[in-house]
Order: sequence, then structure tokens, then C-alpha cells
Amino acid sequence: MGIFPEDAPATIRAFGLALGQSSIEELVDRYQIRCQPVRDVIVDYLRERQPSLDFTSLDAISRTRAGLFWARIEDLAPGIDSLRLPPAVARAWKDDLKVKRRNIVGPDGKSIEITSPRLNAKDELMRVRAFYLDIAQWAAEEPARWGPWAVPCPISDGEIHKAKERKRRKARMDQRTRERLPVLPILVSATDRRRREAAGLLQAARDTEPGELIPGTDGALRRTIAPKAAGHLTWAEESSSGRRRNLSYEEEEAFWAFAVIEVLRLTDVRNEELLELTHHSVIQYRLPSTGEVVPLLQIAPSKTDTERLLLVSPELADVLSAIISRLRRPSGMVPLVAAYDVREKVWNPPMPLLFQRGVGSEHRAFTPTAIRKLLINALAATGLTNADGEALFFSPHDFRRIFVTDAIMNGLPRTLPRSSAVTRTSTPQSDTRRSTLPRRSRPTEPSSPADEPPAPGRSTASRQRRSGTPSSPTSRSGRCPSVHAHAPSDPLASMSTLVSDARSSGLIQPNGHG
Repeated sequence: MGIFPEDAPATIRAFGLALGQSSIEELVDRYQIRCQPVRDVIVDYLRERQPSLDFTSLDAISRTRAGLFWARIEDLAPGIDSLRLPPAVARAWKDDLKVKRRNIVGPDGKSIEITSPRLNAKDELMRVRAFYLDIAQWAAEEPARWGPWAVPCPISDGEIHKAKERKRRKARMDQRTRERLPVLPILVSATDRRRREAAGLLQAARDTEPGELIPGTDGALRRTIAPKAAGHLTWAEESSSGRRRNLSYEEEEAFWAFAVIEVLRLTDVRNEELLELTHHSVIQYRLPSTGEVVPLLQIAPSKTDTERLLLVSPELADVLSAIISRLRRPSGMVPLVAAYDVREKVWNPPMPLLFQRGVGSEHRAFTPTAIRKLLINALAATGLTNADGEALFFSPHDFRRIFVTDAIMNGLPRTLPRSSAVTRTSTPQSDTRRSTLPRRSRPTEPSSPADEPPAPGRSTASRQRRSGTPSSPTSRSGRCPSVHAHAPSDPLASMSTLVSDARSSGLIQPNGHG
């Protein structure tokens, strides 16, 4: 109708969802700090750090400095107006930081406060310690601005040692892997069976006249007469209870759960890398020596800023083909969708994403929350439980650890020389996301260990701003070998060696087709 300008979002949904990036003042004022001078110095500190941080990191340190630190200090010591904390207040705050509190609704409908240990308490202590040390360092360069706030840090070096915490975290993650590795084949087969059954039931319902019993259901389901329902949806109702079921939604849910699980277990990609796969990520390379066509999957860098090329296995090729066939329009094009980055609070440019689904009259990109819901529903259908009898849950990061563990158990070497041109998909062994100040590097900011679950998807702009340490190449299962962009000067220069390695492992058949 020409009402909105050309740069307006494509749908009305964008107006309610895309609130955009908050300003530094808005980030700090979320916590209603009462001491105005301290509030101003926190705002100045964040503005000084802003050029070297993406929005997610800026949001995280604002939550620590303003929320977990100073807002709690004001609750413990009302009227305090200096960063120099009395020893009793500092001790009380550290004890308070070790516990997380949240409110839930009890059986009687009343709100109940429950507590649990804060697993990353020392990470928060490191951020507050960095706050004090940064101000002390800047005070030497700008005494008039930062000097009045340069006070002794209430957190000693011994309080942030994390050797025991790292061992405990590794033990917890190893236990998760031990619980999930044996049941992964059950999950895979159950998900594939669920997809096939849902597709068969939907097709049988479509071939049935409204009001008639659906064949193959032993009279349990009848196609619903729904004259006002959307034409692309197929409804059925249970003969015994009359409960209505959206068979189109059930089939779509089963298919995308199968696709997510298969791509995660066959590629060893992170969740944010999965959500950024596009139709253009599936590429072909023709070997100059033999003329063989090799299918490759290009993985955009997320956490390590290192681009990867995965050699597509036959299993993965079937899954990708099914996804593309499902999305492709009659014109042969995959729809372009603009994904909203919930972390960076920005809209990415429209891309032919592989993980998108139709919602009403539009296509929307999957979100981390949607992926989590798919995994939960798929696991609920299997009935798998852990040692405590609770429902078992697979996170996207669990598939990565299972991928690595399975490769090592099958006898593959743990690492390859860094100079090797052919490497498997790697998990960063020393990936740290240090924030670099405009003045100089700051080693006081806590690192993000590689064995922790990765952050949800980041925007392309934020990845360009993030500095990452290249990961050490680590051997993986022969299902999806990859070439790292940083290993040779030209990633495709060693493709012949990669294909030879894949052929010897059985990934490429003798006729040359992968």
C-alpha cells in the first residue's frame, strides 16, 4: 500500500520483536542504582569498554557490574556511596553471590523463593575484579577522571583460582556424555521412525475424505470436517475422546527434529552454526586431477573465527537433500528469511537459511529456543531417562562431545600436527574470548572455556568484532572431515589429499560418488 518506507521490516511481527540494542544507560538503569555517582562511573566504564565488545558481552558485564555487584551492595549496605567496600560488606556480598534465588509458584498458588548454588560465581568475581583493576590502571593515565574511584580491590587473586571448578565442570560434562552416548542410537532410530510414521499418517489422512476413518489407524483416527480451517492444514480427531490433532504440525515437528539431530550428530557444528547454514553452504568442488565432484558443507565461523569446509557424507547428503527439497519453491529457489539475533538484538540480512519453517503466510528462521523445544519433544517421545529417573535432555553441545568421544573410542588420534593441511572438525582447546580495550589488552577479563556450552547464535557483525584464538586441529570421526581455512593459504589446495583420506576411510565409494 506504500504506507511504510522501503527500509521498514518485512512483517509487522518485527515491530514487537525487534526492540533493538539498548543504550548503556538503559542497560545500567535496569537495576535502579540509587547512588548516582556510582551509577555514572559504571556507565563511563561500560562506554570505555564498548568499542572492543559485542553487544552480548556488553550486556553481560553490565549485568555483573550493575546488577549482581552494586545493586546487591546497596541492598546489603544502604546509603553506601564509594567503591571502597568495608570488609564486612565485601564478605556478605561474596557469600550472597554464591547462591542464586528465584521465585516459583507452589502447589497452593503462592510464590516460593528457592535457592541453588551459582556455578559461575568465580567468573562473576573475576569480572568485578577486572572492574577495579581497569579503573586503577586508567587512573594512572587520567587521574582527574578515574583517580577518585581508584580504590583497593575487595577480591584477592586467590579467590578467583578455578582449578577445582574446572575439574568439577569437566566431571559433570563427562557424566553427561557417559549417560547420553549409549542411548544416542536409540534417539536417532526413534526420531527417524517418528518422522516416517508422521509422514505416512499425514499422507493417509490427505487421501481420506473428511469424516471418514483414516486407514492404518485401526479406527482410532477420523479425518476432521473443518470447513473454516486453513487449507494447507490437515486435521484429525480421535474416535474415542474426540480430541483434535493437527497432523500437518505433527509431521513438520517430527521432520525438523529429525533434521536437527542428524545434522548435529553428523557435522559436529555448534548451535549457532547450525542456525546459520544456508543453501549456499552446500557447495561442490571438482578435483582437477580426476574430475571427481566432491560435495562440501561450508561452516561460517562462530566462536573461533575459523571457517571450515566439511566433506559431506552420504548420510548427511540425504538429510540436506531432504531439507532443501522441502523448502524449495516451484521456481527452484529456497525462500529468503531475515533471522533475528536474540543475543545481538539485530536483524540479519535475508538469506536462504536451511532451518526455516512456514508460519502462516510467511517463513521464519528457527531460533535457539525452537531448537531446544524440538529436542525436548523428540526425547519425550522416546521415554529415555537418566540415572535419577528424570527425562533425559540432549543439548546441541552434547552432540559435539559425543562426536568427539565416539571418534576417540574408535581409535582416531586425538590431535594432528598444526602444520597438517588436512584436519577433522575441531573443538577449540584454548578458545578464549578476551575483550581488548582501546588502550591495551586486558588480561583481567575472564575467558570463556571451550568445554562450556557455547553461546547462542551471534550476528555476522559481532563475529567480525570478536577476536578468537585459533583452535588446535583435533581428529574426528571419518564421517565429516574438514579443511580449516587457517591451515593452508588456500583451503582447496589440499582437497585432493582430503579426498584420498576420505576414500581410504570409506567415505567416498570406489565409483567416486560421496
